[in-house]
Amino acid sequence: MKTINFSLNEADLVTILPILLTIIFFIIFWFTSNSPAVRSLFNSKKLPGKASVNYFFFSKFLGFICLGIIPLIICLLWLPSYTIADYGLRVDQKSILFSLVSIMILAIILIPVVSKNAKKAKNLKNYPQIRKKIWTRKTILINAFGWFIFLLAYEFLFRGLLLFPLIDSIGIWPAIAINISLYAATHIPKGVEETVGALLFGTLICIITILSGSIWVAFLAHLIIAWTNSFTALKYHPNIHFYSIPKWHQTSF
Repeated sequence: MKTINFSLNEADLVTILPILLTIIFFIIFWFTSNSPAVRSLFNSKKLPGKASVNYFFFSKFLGFICLGIIPLIICLLWLPSYTIADYGLRVDQKSILFSLVSIMILAIILIPVVSKNAKKAKNLKNYPQIRKKIWTRKTILINAFGWFIFLLAYEFLFRGLLLFPLIDSIGIWPAIAINISLYAATHIPKGVEETVGALLFGTLICIITILSGSIWVAFLAHLIIAWTNSFTALKYHPNIHFYSIPKWHQTSF
């Protein structure tokens, strides 16, 4: 019988740990935030708008912790040879111009495309995610900040932790293949269009991330998508509207 070596070395861990952390903590985040029991904690027949705001912020903050903070801490402890900068949380002086040009081009392309899609009825069924009939300035700030912290963690996980270490251990294209496979899989519950779009967008953004040496272009591109979609949906949703309520009249979110 052939002897099989099941020992685990650091090189193996560089590949295995990011993959496992991505799968495990995305599962924890997804099933916790979408749990009927958790949702019921935020249900309020008297103040449904406030309940929706609270649930939205809870889910985004949970994502920030599960997809960003905890995986980062585990990797810093288990992979001591890697620093925060090695996961793409840095500014590469040599690629600043490339990063700025990339985000400008992406913004020019993404904003009109996302705005057009955001007006469609099937998008308005789910967005904006805060299902409060009347939005105030405070609601807008909560929506913007919630997406900011969630996508910072999300892009750190997928374009940082799940990309740079794997490039070191298995090479660029195998790392990209694993990355976009898991990234697309997280979009399956959102339908075919978003899943296929995730494959294409994920490939492009992985390449840009590698060339720029950081996650910031990916993060800003994703944030542009989320903010554009949210606020376009707010503008065109037939039952959700923005109203600037005088400060002394505001009694809830």
